[in-house]
Amino acid sequence: MIAFPLMFASAVFAETHPGQEQLVREVAKDTGKSKASLNAILDGAKMQQSIIDAMNRPAEGKPWRDYRPIFLTEQRIQAGADFYQTHRALLDAIGKKYGVPPEYIVAIVGVETFYGKNTGKYKVLDALTTLAFYYPKRAPFFREQLKTLLELPPNHLAGPLDTLTGSYAGAQGWGQFMPSSIRDWGVDYDGDGKIDMKGSMGDIFASVANYFSEHGWETGGPLAVRAQPDARVRDPDVPKDWRPVAPVESFVAEGFAPLQHLNPGRDAQLVRLDGPAGPEYWFVFQNFYVITTYNRSPMYAMAVNQLAQAIRERTHGPAAR
Repeated sequence: MIAFPLMFASAVFAETHPGQEQLVREVAKDTGKSKASLNAILDGAKMQQSIIDAMNRPAEGKPWRDYRPIFLTEQRIQAGADFYQTHRALLDAIGKKYGVPPEYIVAIVGVETFYGKNTGKYKVLDALTTLAFYYPKRAPFFREQLKTLLELPPNHLAGPLDTLTGSYAGAQGWGQFMPSSIRDWGVDYDGDGKIDMKGSMGDIFASVANYFSEHGWETGGPLAVRAQPDARVRDPDVPKDWRPVAPVESFVAEGFAPLQHLNPGRDAQLVRLDGPAGPEYWFVFQNFYVITTYNRSPMYAMAVNQLAQAIRERTHGPAAR
């Protein structure tokens, strides 16, 4: 007679996912939400092996010569130019407010979701639950993102938690914001009381621009300038991040000459990419670093930069570049 209630209690409180009980306790303590409702949400989330498989083969694993053609296509450039023209007044107003050129806002949504056409097919709850509980390599990061998702107020989301879709990493909307980015940098630009990363162009554009601004975007600053190495140079070490670390003149002294005029005292970093004709060397600056906080790959930042330049040239003419 005693064993049955104990077995029943064990079944009631069994975790659907390893670590679920502790996470629910933390969210309930921080937000006052009921454990029962939180468990019901997580019980409905499914571990998806396809998400782990996708995490293990990112596009950033390709060399630059193969990565660049994915994003610098005629179709994507022209679609970006058309998109900019369609939303020009709004983009220009937001760009002016945040000090971020509109073409970089367009390039972000162009690289991330092809201007909103591919915002992701995975259920966000499945993606974050899978990566938080079944992907040890980056579990701490994704556990924090899952916790944040469960804690976000409803007006920060495009719908109920169990209906949200996004990338295999759990990013949402046209700009592919993670939950912590929605919380920290999402903007209700249209003033309707919601941060809508899928349905409000103002919210989408302003959130991207606000992210850049808050991460140190330098209005009018350079991003990347090609460097020509001489015969004596050795490849630069790969740094832990792409923050500018030394003046241009110090790299010049090591044998890297800029192919356009630069202030020799401006701080830079040096990037090596594997291009179609061999190694490419680039001086990169604060704004390049800011893009790598959005996605830490230097190839991603370079693709955004070159797509933005191509869109700018297509919409304003060669002299504007």
